[in-house]
Parts: sequence; structure tokens; C-alpha cells
Amino acid sequence: MYLDELWKEKESLLDKEVSVHGWIRNHRPQKEFGFIDFSDGTSVKHLQIVYDKTLDNFAEVSSYHHGSSIMVTGTLKKSEGKSQDVELKASKILLLGDAPLDYPLQPKKHSLEFLRSIGYLRPRANLFQAVFRVRSRAAIAIHEYFSSNGYVYFHAPLITASDCEGAGEMFQVTTLPIEKLKGEVDYKKDFFGKKASLTVSGQLQAETFATAFSKVYTFGPTFRAENSNTKTHASEFWMIEPEIAFCDLEGDMDIMESMLKYVVADVLEHCKEEMSFLDKYQEPGLIEKLEKLVQSKFTRITHEEVITILKKADVKWEFEPKYGEDIQKEHEKYITEYFHGPVFITNWPKDIKAFYMKQNEDGKTVAAVDLEVPGAGELMGGSQREEDYDKLLKRMNELKMDTKEMEWYLNLRKYGTVVHSGFGMGFERLLIYITGVENIRDVIPYPRTPGSCDF
Repeated sequence: MYLDELWKEKESLLDKEVSVHGWIRNHRPQKEFGFIDFSDGTSVKHLQIVYDKTLDNFAEVSSYHHGSSIMVTGTLKKSEGKSQDVELKASKILLLGDAPLDYPLQPKKHSLEFLRSIGYLRPRANLFQAVFRVRSRAAIAIHEYFSSNGYVYFHAPLITASDCEGAGEMFQVTTLPIEKLKGEVDYKKDFFGKKASLTVSGQLQAETFATAFSKVYTFGPTFRAENSNTKTHASEFWMIEPEIAFCDLEGDMDIMESMLKYVVADVLEHCKEEMSFLDKYQEPGLIEKLEKLVQSKFTRITHEEVITILKKADVKWEFEPKYGEDIQKEHEKYITEYFHGPVFITNWPKDIKAFYMKQNEDGKTVAAVDLEVPGAGELMGGSQREEDYDKLLKRMNELKMDTKEMEWYLNLRKYGTVVHSGFGMGFERLLIYITGVENIRDVIPYPRTPGSCDF
């Protein structure tokens, strides 16, 4: 049986024979007996195996290496040890797959950098057992939230000819022999007959479905060819992007707050052992931080008001806050501490935001919002989308965008246009916040970053 089943049924299994399959996490053989720290990966909680010389193959078992896979049959007993309440008194232990003495993942503390270098083995480490179990549960919670609220799950294309953000930081997709290309490229000869790239966002396509189903969301991989080596950037990451028709910016913020609280509360409920491990070994106070977020009232304030608060603060800033410009990490931290909780910053300067955002009447700002949370800074970003055809066309022309290529998107404003809004949240950034793990490379199974595409 699997350990997750054993822990659920342990009271009824006491003094009964059970068989388990898994791996040796640690082995302490003695002259007359031995102890095996055993795990099968179905639970962060390990099982202690106790064996002695009554085993027919005692000498052989005593030589089993850390990392080996084994099958154990024995009787589940109350434990006399302090670190566990039950243990398995083995009557039979068989080796399924040996691991040599130079098995890289030895029972000692390893650096995160080293564990990344053995990415195919690091899921076996205790930290990553907890992190990736939380990742799995958080993904389930996201789907459950939207499903229970009547959203249609929309699968956005991964290959696209549209640059949603307008930044041009896209991975190109081609079948042309790039090693032989010289001069100007004739994309009519390429696979799609035009220049194509990996998507940076499914938002634009999701808007088309929102104008058919009213409430939709995407949850899938996105790609950015951004040469950034920070702890919060990766070239491949997952995004959650809802789009909602007949919804303005205020309604958008209601959904952002509701979804975040739902997912965090769900993880706290369903991943108690994982979160206790992370609270103890990764970020002391983590559970308290998350419980506080679930109970918090999210402040709503404009970008202009934020700059005013920052300018009046008795702080020597590394980057001076300025009206009409973006805010920095130090500013985000101050604002969440100032309001003692999460903060929605709205009505951002038009010139630093994307072309599709609703233009406010002042002509200077757009109906955009960023959510700042204590200890992490920006966690989500959203906006009311511009539903006015003429205003959107004018803005795209100002930015010298190819309006012919984007005619399908503009046409949404001609054919039954409606007020609509949406937001995006990087899944890995959410996981950084929930797990307390600081580097995005350690909350995604196989990170893709500049100069790194291993495994």
C-alpha cells in the first residue's frame, strides 16, 4: 500500500501486516538491528522501518544503500521513538533497485544550486517534496475556484503571431534553416506563412472567448525571451488569466481578491504537513503570514495617491518616487507596510502600461491595477480593457502597431462590444509567496532561464 493510505488508516492497521514499496531516504544499520527512513513520495511524512537479525537476509539488508528502492512487509507497531507515532517492524525486505555509494542525493543538507544541477533527482529532496505537492494543490484550487464560479476553461494557443505586451521579447518559431539564412527573411516560405512566436500571454485570445461565454480563464505556459537573471524571472512560466465580460475595474479587483484568498486558504487546509515543514525550515512565520492575508481587507488606492504618500515619507529612497513613472520594490514594500496588508494600486500612467487598457477621461491614466502583497511586492496585474474601437485604434497607431495584423482584435469592438476586464497572475510568483522559497527556479520543476535549458 502507499504511505498516504497508511497514514489515513494507521489506527485500524496497528498490529496488522502491511506491505509498502518506496525508497531508502536514510539507513542506520547496527550490529543486531537497523533503522530505515522510508518514503514512497505520496506523503511528506516518512515511515521508519525497523529490522533485526531475525530477517533471513539481515546481512544483505544491512548493506542496502541510501536511494535504493525496496519492498517491505511487516507489522505496523506503536513507536517508542519521539519523532514518529508508528513504525513498521519488518519481516521481509527485498531490494528492487540498487543505488551506488556515489548516489548524489545523500542524507545531508545540500545547497539549492547543487540540487538544481541534479534536477532529475531533486524532487526526492524533502524541500521539493513539499514545494511540488503545494504546487499541485494550488493548481487544483485555481481550477476549482473558476469552475465553481461558472468560468469556461479556455486553452490559449502557445504559437501566435500576436505580441500581447508589445515588448517584442518573444521566442520565434520557425522551420526555416536559420543556419543558412542571410539578409531579409521571407516569412511567406516559413511554416505558417508569416512570422510566428511562442506566446507571452493568452489574454488577447481569451478576450474573444469572453465575448462569447462572458466568463473564461486560461491557465497554461507562457514564454518571455527576456535576458533577466533575477530570482523572479524565468523564460518559461505558467500564467492564470481570467477575462470577464460586463465587468469593470472594481469588479476585476473583487475577483482578484476573492481568487487569491480562496487558493491560499485551500492550500492551508489541504497541505497542512507541507506548510508546517515550510514554516519550520524555509520561512518562519509563513503560515501566520498567509492566514493574515486570507483575513485581510485589501486597500484600494490610485497610483497618484501612492506617489504622494511615498514623497511625504520620511525615507531616503534609493529610487526617488515620481508621478507618471513606475514604482520600485522599495516603494511596494513601504506601501504594504503603510497599510498593514495587501494594496490594489489603480489608475496607472498610460505611457507605462499596455495598449489594450481602458483609457481614463483624464487622458493621462488607464484603468489598470497591480496588487501588492506584504513580503512579495507585485503579485497580480490587471485592467479594464478598452472597449471603444476608435480609442483603441488611435492608441495602437500612436504605438505604431500593425493594425492590419490585429484587425481581428479590433473587430471585437465593432461586433457587440461590451465593458470587460481581466488580470494575470504568474503561477510561480504565487508559489514563491505561498512556499517562502525565494527563487523562481525552485518552484518550477525544470526552470528555463537565460543560458540554461537542462533536462
